[in-house]
Amino acid sequence: MSNKPKHILVLRFSAMGDVAMTVPVLRALITQYPELKITVVTRGFFKPFFQDLENVTVYKADFKGEHKGVLGLYKLSKELKKLQFDAVADLHNVLRSKILKLFFFGKKVVQLDKGRAEKKALTSGQSFQQLKTTHQRYAEVFEALGYYVDLSQPTFSKLKPLSENLNAFISNKDYKTIGIAPFAAHQSKMYPIAQMKAVISELSTSYNVILFGGGAREIEVLNQLETEYSNVKSVAGKLNLEDELRLISNLDLMLSMDSGNAHIAAMLGKKVITIWGVTHPFAGFAPFNQPKDFALTANREQYPLIPTSIYGNKFPEGYENAAGSISVEDIVAKIRATI
Repeated sequence: MSNKPKHILVLRFSAMGDVAMTVPVLRALITQYPELKITVVTRGFFKPFFQDLENVTVYKADFKGEHKGVLGLYKLSKELKKLQFDAVADLHNVLRSKILKLFFFGKKVVQLDKGRAEKKALTSGQSFQQLKTTHQRYAEVFEALGYYVDLSQPTFSKLKPLSENLNAFISNKDYKTIGIAPFAAHQSKMYPIAQMKAVISELSTSYNVILFGGGAREIEVLNQLETEYSNVKSVAGKLNLEDELRLISNLDLMLSMDSGNAHIAAMLGKKVITIWGVTHPFAGFAPFNQPKDFALTANREQYPLIPTSIYGNKFPEGYENAAGSISVEDIVAKIRATI
């Protein structure tokens, strides 16, 4: 089919986890169609995610500066048109990408189907079944542009050696190394910190534990945890994204909430155990290429309304610590069995 686009513009501006989820799909796409050229329009901060993808370049969108507002988006559209792309894969489908679409008059644009109706049915209790994954939804956008993407045989980037600076985060060279990312955008998606301390205490006797997070409050909590246990180090606030990715790529396993770090570790081909509170993997946001039993979910007999929302921002009273219904023993046993 000669009229298939040879250069696709991909729009996905945020959030961190959603941008990370594009990476395995793009890797499969360019592996299966090496002649295809991709330009990803996203925030400059996320550029390291795409650094080792062949034929993929990143175009930085600055929505707080020169690309702010409708006039800024018009300026961005003019800049992008100079790249001479043939079609647009809108993997975001938000107001900004819809406005850009208007400026790309004459170009084929395929937008992500977010599956809002079935997600609403899931969170309102009308149904409780696995929905399409976000990765599948992304792949369908490319299929509509003429490129079927097979996600069943994924490949990942080669392991990158650690610098002396990064090696310092691995306390005991004889132990395997686990990453733990205990935070999420909403408390309702987090494992209670007292129980997480018990998990860390248990694991730190036989594994290196590296703690991930960001933001002033998280840095404070993680630094405190570092002082309380042996073989535990926090990277929060100490590394740039590129170095964090390098360190994550050398982990044996990542334990994360339903949050961005889970998707980053998964895009690097790591084993990822996830803890779920008021959200649920059925909504389609489980990390890429992980067995179903790697997702540890809150007790629905105790919390029957789960999932209460897609993003964890809405929940009834008494549900804020739903993740705490998963026992410390179950988490530790799962990690020991998996690693």
